[in-house]
Amino acid sequence: MPPDPPEVPVFPEAIHDAVAAALASLDGGGAPSGGPSSWGFVVERPRDRANGDWAANAAMVGAKRAGMAPRDLAAAIIEHLPEIPFLDGVEIAGPGFLNFTLSHDWYLEVLRTAAAGGPDHARVDDGAGERIQVEFVSSNPNGPLHIGHARGGVVGDVIARLLDYVGHPVEREYYYNDAGAQMTRYAASLEAAMRRAMGQDAEIPEDGYHGPYVLEWGAELAAEQGGALVEMGEDERREAVLAWGLDRAMRDIEQTLAMVDIPFDVWFSERTLHDRGDVDTALQRLDGAGHLYREDGATWFRTTHFGDEKDRVVVTSDGRYTYLAPDIAYHLDKFARGFARVINIWGADHHGYVPRVKASLQALGVDPDRLEIVITQMVNLARGGEPVRMSMRAGEFVTFREVIEEVGADAVRYFLAAYSPDTAITFDLEQAKQQSMDNPVYYLQYAHARMCSLERFAAAEGVVRAPLGDADLALLTDPAEVELLKQCDRLREEVREAAARRAPHRMTTYGTDVATAFHRFYTDCRIVTDDAALTQARLWLVEASKSVMVAVLGLLGISAPEAM
Repeated sequence: MPPDPPEVPVFPEAIHDAVAAALASLDGGGAPSGGPSSWGFVVERPRDRANGDWAANAAMVGAKRAGMAPRDLAAAIIEHLPEIPFLDGVEIAGPGFLNFTLSHDWYLEVLRTAAAGGPDHARVDDGAGERIQVEFVSSNPNGPLHIGHARGGVVGDVIARLLDYVGHPVEREYYYNDAGAQMTRYAASLEAAMRRAMGQDAEIPEDGYHGPYVLEWGAELAAEQGGALVEMGEDERREAVLAWGLDRAMRDIEQTLAMVDIPFDVWFSERTLHDRGDVDTALQRLDGAGHLYREDGATWFRTTHFGDEKDRVVVTSDGRYTYLAPDIAYHLDKFARGFARVINIWGADHHGYVPRVKASLQALGVDPDRLEIVITQMVNLARGGEPVRMSMRAGEFVTFREVIEEVGADAVRYFLAAYSPDTAITFDLEQAKQQSMDNPVYYLQYAHARMCSLERFAAAEGVVRAPLGDADLALLTDPAEVELLKQCDRLREEVREAAARRAPHRMTTYGTDVATAFHRFYTDCRIVTDDAALTQARLWLVEASKSVMVAVLGLLGISAPEAM
């Protein structure tokens, strides 16, 4: 009987475990106290492919504790290293790095897994049982979304997709402020616009909203309810206008987000917190714990006791809550719902707000490290290199919906995910619309379309793909084939890193690497050839590559067209 195939390991964990076992087996002065798990060594990809597939720094970080030179300790580790399936060799490099090279059979195993498992083949259960809430966008419902809101939306959505892929139960939430002074100004602006549409002399308040959408929505309000509204008393009319305006804005927001496939599980109203008395309760808890004081008629929160630069007002001298008060109640409500971790995606203008929110959690007994805040920097719109000026209340205001309609949802999602959230970016509308290989989202999608076209071409040539188990995958030895296999092998680690670092841009970079490797394979290797066995192997490599590319595009929320 043939020997049983080796158990399929998971890298780099298999290498880390083997090195740890080797360290544990060293005797006498060769084994540092505390055990190998206390060393903190890492196994990671070397920058130079010539140095193998994985590199471990265990000998370098442990040399002093072991009382050995790093290269001597590295040699001892190799001597005591247990068998690692699919390992082709291990070498000592430089001052003591351990460089591990995997066999070609490993990459054929990668192909089998990807081809058979589809885009979900690299899923892991790292986050099983740890519920995470991701709250993002959360724009005030007083107008359409703009490109800044769009970036938070895409970043939050991709982070949620990544967390789900690595096993976290994820809940997406949109928090909207329907109870503040901005909504009062919005209602006054809408009412003035409604009256103007009805031919009355009315001016939008100077501190109100002056964008074209206000006039458009005001005309809609006039057509729908204008006659009845003008007959109401002032307070009743203002409440009715506010209710209509809230519904109109939220409807526009939901429709816009749906255009780019950004769903939410929960839409949370700030007014809910006030109606339930949650804000009062939160402040009472702070007061009871000695964290509030009165000065100049206002109520202050001692946030300086928790690292903030100055104390913050939570109730003004005329009895109004500041923005911080309901936010304290809101974050308490989040953790009361049982989330192990909460991630907020905030815009650049909220950077200074982070310490005071974390201070409130710490003051009320919630570990502030359970709240993560990802700050997204500004997005500047340009058209052909020329800046497009924007203002929320006045001037030229390009809505998120208009950008989607002009460049398409896929381009919007790609360009907003392609850069680290903490980097300001310029979104050029003309570049995003290019239908060429110079457009990075087109480059990724075209790779997938090519994969599909190759399968169609093979079928048209009468080539039927044989069962995976019958294909002689060992024929895949061309450098372009090997490089494509190595790129496919990175999917699991890239998703893990992107999820752990809350870094969607890692997936656009990785997707480009896979697409580049595939385009090279397409150029260098004829897929349907006179060699039937080689054709079968290459068709299965195409299928594996397609699984990886669909996974990447899906995590980015970008469509995977079969033809372009």
